[in-house]
Amino acid sequence: MPESPPSLDPAQLGAYFALIEVTSLLRHAVEQQLREAGDLSYVQFQLLATLGDSPTGSHRMTDLADGVVYSRSALTYQAGLLEKAGLVRRTPAPDDERGTTVTITDAGRERLARVFPGHIEIVSHLLFEPLSRADVKALAGLLGPVRDHMRATPPRSAARRRRKRAQPDGGSNSMP
Repeated sequence: MPESPPSLDPAQLGAYFALIEVTSLLRHAVEQQLREAGDLSYVQFQLLATLGDSPTGSHRMTDLADGVVYSRSALTYQAGLLEKAGLVRRTPAPDDERGTTVTITDAGRERLARVFPGHIEIVSHLLFEPLSRADVKALAGLLGPVRDHMRATPPRSAARRRRKRAQPDGGSNSMP
């Protein structure tokens, strides 16, 4: 009979549930503000903010997917919506014919400028207001290593894709 995994102690369980609840409440408030101020989803905001923070205003799609922890196909869909809205431009990657580069447009920068003040206000009010400066530094010090530990696993874009190969009998077989 397999051993059951060790359970979380009360402190671990409390920390876990508090983190999940804080994350959910904060994300809900941020998503609402982004929709109202800029007609953006949270992921679209993440994409624009990441691109806007880049010196070139551009990133490869796979790097964006890894950075915002989103699947490539879902990110492609979101980037398509942003492109239709004129907020980003997608072009073939100069160094890889299969890759795509996404670049923020002036309209994308303007949209970011419109949503940032409310975004900062929500995050400051909900997350940082009840904390002292020392608490904020401690929180960053605690979460940084956890994030780094979680990101130590290779990103999803590094995983090999499976291709279908036609079999002589008309079937197909997956191969790496």
